[in-house]
Parts: sequence; C-alpha cells; structure tokens
Amino acid sequence: MKMFKSWKVRILFFLAALGPGFITANVDNDAGGILTYSQAGAQYGYSLLWTMIPITLALIVVQEMCARMGAVTGKGLSDLIREEFGLRMTAVIMFLLVIVNFGNVIAEFTGIAGSMQLFHVSKYIAVPAAAALVWVMVVKGDYKSVEKIFLFASVVYLAYIVAGVLGRPDWHAAMVETVKLPNRSAWKDHNYVYMTIGVIGTTITPWMQFYLQSSIVEKGVTVRQYKATRLDVIIGSIFTDVVAWFIVVVCAATLFVHGVRQINVPADAAEALRPIAGDYAFLLFAAGLFNASLFAASILPLSTAYTVCEGLGFESGLNRTWKQAPVFYWLYTGLIVAGAAVVLIPNFPLVSMAILSQVLNGLLLPVVMYFMLRLINNKELMGEFHNRLWFNIIAWGTAAIVTGLSLVLVWQSLRG
Repeated sequence: MKMFKSWKVRILFFLAALGPGFITANVDNDAGGILTYSQAGAQYGYSLLWTMIPITLALIVVQEMCARMGAVTGKGLSDLIREEFGLRMTAVIMFLLVIVNFGNVIAEFTGIAGSMQLFHVSKYIAVPAAAALVWVMVVKGDYKSVEKIFLFASVVYLAYIVAGVLGRPDWHAAMVETVKLPNRSAWKDHNYVYMTIGVIGTTITPWMQFYLQSSIVEKGVTVRQYKATRLDVIIGSIFTDVVAWFIVVVCAATLFVHGVRQINVPADAAEALRPIAGDYAFLLFAAGLFNASLFAASILPLSTAYTVCEGLGFESGLNRTWKQAPVFYWLYTGLIVAGAAVVLIPNFPLVSMAILSQVLNGLLLPVVMYFMLRLINNKELMGEFHNRLWFNIIAWGTAAIVTGLSLVLVWQSLRG
C-alpha cells in the first residue's frame, strides 16, 4: 500500500511539471521536420532509421541543460546572456533570432496552406483563419490554459504512429535498420550523406532552447521540482523521435516501395500516400501535418517574443496583460501577421524560403550552443548544478557534432 501511494505521488508530481519539455520537443516535428523525415523514408527506405538513436540522445542532452538552467537560475536564456555577456552581444543575437524565426514562421504557415489544400481549402481562407486562431488562443489565454492546448496538440502527433501502422511496414527490417550502422558504400553516395545531415541537423534549433527555458521560468519550476521536469524533457524527446521514426517508416513502406522518391513539400507525402496506403493513412498524415504546422506557428512567434523581451529587458509572459507587456504582445502579433501575409503573396517562392529558414537555423545554432555551454559551466551561476566532467564531455561532444552537421548542411544548401 505504501509503495502504491509512493508511485501515485510520483506520477502526480510528474504530471504537475509536465509541459515545457514535452511541448518544446514535439514542436521539433514541424513542417520542415516532417518534410525531412518523409523525404528520408521515400528516398532511402528504412536505411536512415539508425539516425533516430543519436537524434534522441542529442535532443535529451541539450534540452536538459536548458531546463536545468531555467530551474536553477529562474531566468530565461536570453536574460542570462545579457547579464553575463552584455547588452550589445545580446542585441545582436536577438536581431539574428528574429530574422531566423520569421523565416521559420513563414515555413509553418506554408505547411498550414499545403495541408488544407489537401482538403480542398484555399490558402486564402486557411492561412488567415489559422493566424486568427493562433493569435486569439495565445493573447486571450493565460499560461496554464495555453499550455493545456499545446499539450493536446502534442498528443495529436499519435496520428503519425497510426499512419505508420496502416502503412503495413516490414517491422523486422525497420527494427534492424534502427540499430544497424550503414555500410561504407553508403557514405560514397553524396545524396545519402546530405540526407543524413538533414535528418540529424533538423533536431535541434536555436529557438527551442530559448523557448524551453522561458517556459520553465514562467511555469515557476524550481530546483525542488526539477527531477520531474528532467523526466518531462526525456519523455518529450523520446516521444517526438518515436513519431519521427514512424514518419520515416510509413514513407519507406509506401512511397519508397512504389518508387516515389521525391517530395518537394510536406503535403506531397500525404497526397502520395492516398493511392498506396488508403484514405485513412492520407487523412491521418494530412491532419498531422496541419496540427504540426499550426502548433509550430503558435510556438515560434511566442518563443521569439519571450526571447527578445527577456534579452532586452522588456516585460514578457502570458500571465501579463497587454498593458503590462506591450512589446511582447506586439512582437508576437507582428510575426504572425507578417508570416501569414507572406504566404498569401501569389507565386512567392515558399519552398526556397523554407530551405533558407533551415540554413539560417544552422548558422545561428553554433552561437547559441556556445553561450549555453559557457553558462551551464559557470559555477558561480549554477552552483552545484553545473555540468560534471562526464556530462560536459557528452554535452561538448553533442554540441560539436550537431554544430558541425548544421554547418555542413548550410554549406550544402548554399551550393544548391
């Protein structure tokens, strides 16, 4: 009986802390991520599933550091950068982050437009309606209500797991390829190397670190609740990459097997699934894409508003009114309106813009990772919660690998 009560307390304790880590990790599967995973499955079948293990480990390590900093210091990442490295450096990073995130917001509204066109809804109706929904949901709600909506949106990613099952994959082959490293000949294929870099490099983006830490601070998580928050981060990272695994699997089992090798936008994957895997798989994939794009279109402007206001010393947070935090709400509104407006421009090169947003992410990531690791190793700031030797080795190694892959991806993208 005592054991049962102990577990009950632990579960309730975890559910109370659930949110920031789970939400942030799942937004990683946005329109750009879905496109990358779908292309990996369509082009190379199950052979890129081995990347899911290092992806998960990298995500856990980096997100855990941000969560720990937020719980220990009670401050957001941009706030800490300003205090430790000065306002001028912070202003430069904030400017770059706004540019990068604006490209990401455009990519998400592109995903919304594409997913709704699959249901024969014009982008001129879908995008403004989605933008209005996102704006009202965040501006008119407080942190707790918005977090509940975001948690529900995270659960909707289960649609991809169901779609994967409906695709009737070769489970044995999928499992083997997940734990088996590719042979040497695979690395001679330039496109295979490029896709490998893309799959791993899409995992960690600059905005995620700022949003996670800000969310933990606003939720009021402290060192006392940190064990539950760390579990939140770990479960979120594992769940999001299980979803990514199923996206690769369903596209490998259907598109790859039937010779469909090229996907230009995420909606192409859903459209191609219909005649192969049936209407249910199509509906689940299309609905998942809409959910992912709408989810990320909510989070990305919110993350940007949090980050910029913290970094430059303005009031921020969903628990504050418009009068209390005008810069926060105006910046959030401006990003949504401008991002949606760009997508509505006739013949605008949306695919090129989506690719550019990934390139900009890759350029900014090394800078953010450097500041994160400097801060987490500051013993005056972190006290006993600074990185230990072995965690530092893992963290710096992860930072080096992810940064290196991102820079290679940038170089490859710039070369066309």
